[in-house]
Amino acid sequence: MIDEMGDKGTLGAIIGDEPIEKIAESFQFTEGPIWVPEGHLLFSDIPADTIYKWNPGTGKHEVFRNPSGPSNGLTLDLQGRLLACELSCRVSRTEADGEVITLAEKYKGRRINSPNDIVVKSDGGVYFTDPAYGLRRTGLSKELDFNGVFRIEPNGDLSLLDATFEGPNGLAFSPDESILYVDDSSMGHIRAFDVKDDGALTNGRLFAVLRGPGEGVPDGMKVDTQGNIYCTGPGGIWILDKDGKKLGILSFPEAPSNLAWGDNDLKTLYVTARTGVYRVHTRIQGATLLSPLH
Repeated sequence: MIDEMGDKGTLGAIIGDEPIEKIAESFQFTEGPIWVPEGHLLFSDIPADTIYKWNPGTGKHEVFRNPSGPSNGLTLDLQGRLLACELSCRVSRTEADGEVITLAEKYKGRRINSPNDIVVKSDGGVYFTDPAYGLRRTGLSKELDFNGVFRIEPNGDLSLLDATFEGPNGLAFSPDESILYVDDSSMGHIRAFDVKDDGALTNGRLFAVLRGPGEGVPDGMKVDTQGNIYCTGPGGIWILDKDGKKLGILSFPEAPSNLAWGDNDLKTLYVTARTGVYRVHTRIQGATLLSPLH
């Protein structure tokens, strides 16, 4: 489970003693897990154009929505409503009555690319990455001449935060939301930005390079309450400290695509990985809008 390149002593203080567990299987390509406080997991299967719901009480999954967009990254807003990055060039929100509405689909009159992953700040701002990867699946043409990182303001306005990425993908805030980490699947690295009071980004810089043997690229990313970063990469999930030092790699039977903190104590990582969904218990609580820091 712990790659030999890692520090087993350090990772032992982070990862629990229980083995990695496969909780669901036989999908096409899983992505975008999100734990819902009512006590279940939602995740996307992109080729199946489906969002699934997994119930820990029964250990079974069922269709939550089909078609889904197809959806990729999922998260919840401050009101607990489901937000989805859809490869069909929009970010959507599911209302309490089940209606699915569009939050973002055009920037300055041009269709956005294929929203990939998404995170919400405590001020209500919605941040998402917009690479062009999904255009191959949808067959749509690219209208923007960049692959951006965007923020949907609480009033609904769409702001471009950065247009210098090759393949922006996963993103996550530091526990105090002073830093936004964004990884680039095409470049194999993570960049860090300082977050200004108005939610804009500044001081972009290289944070870590994730290259090595094994299948996988920087994709989904999360942070724990101590500021450690968990990012998919070659060989599994890379765990880095807040200074970018590599603590080790968690290896899985399949290459992970994304991850989410879950269970009531937020000490379980739910991991989507190709045809399966896995979980692993941790000793440190995940940093989410549900954690005590918020």
